[in-house]
Amino acid sequence: MSTGAGGNFVDPPAEVLAEAAAAFGLLATPARLHIVWALSQGESDVTGLADRVGGTLPSVSQHLTKLKLAGLVRSRREGRRQVYLVDDPDVVTVVRLMVGQLAARAGHAPAQPVRLRELGA
Repeated sequence: MSTGAGGNFVDPPAEVLAEAAAAFGLLATPARLHIVWALSQGESDVTGLADRVGGTLPSVSQHLTKLKLAGLVRSRREGRRQVYLVDDPDVVTVVRLMVGQLAARAGHAPAQPVRLRELGA
């Protein structure tokens, strides 16, 4: 492992970088990123997500399955409904930060502002 230019950072192991790249790869499609963005605002069932992101039920279900397998999203049973959520605050922070920053650069107000204190800074 090597240190960064300032000597304060240690490079993560290759398997951690591969896992992070795989997670970012899953978020590299607008549909899945939109689903995770929506779930970062609160839990939802497939019908609510499909309405919100403008996808079909089968398509949104397939995206949710991939996100679940990667551990980015989880679900729980609520009666006969399956409710999806992102319960990892770090995933929520990364998605909100990236989308919020890009929205701000494009001159759009982010739907959910990110404050430094939310990031632990």
